[in-house]
Amino acid sequence: MAVKDNFVVPASAQELPVGVAPGTTFFILFLASIDPVTKQPWCSDVRATLPLLNKIFAAASSPEVRYAYVGSKAEYKEDPVNRFRTQWNINNIPTLSRYQRSDNGKIEEVGRLVEGELLDESRVQDLISS
Repeated sequence: MAVKDNFVVPASAQELPVGVAPGTTFFILFLASIDPVTKQPWCSDVRATLPLLNKIFAAASSPEVRYAYVGSKAEYKEDPVNRFRTQWNINNIPTLSRYQRSDNGKIEEVGRLVEGELLDESRVQDLISS
């Protein structure tokens, strides 16, 4: 499977471990953390999209994706300074973000799908293959 779980998101996109060649891509799937009682992500949208996303990223031709967890429901929804909201502009989960090294060497977010958009396999395939 081309999934790396429990990715520790750095302070900025410039610190992502993206290759040095222009056009090199890096994918992060921002997810609700696992509820300790139910052993499932606390967000119903995350629970709905994970089977499809796991299938897509399990394919041999698929790029690697990092799964990053935004915290408990209280940490994510009630904390106005949650770092995923303030530093990464993650206001909906799940969010699949595509980062890419530009010709000038900067790492930029070049695509994003959120919530129900991630249930559309063709949109996900377009994002990861463009």
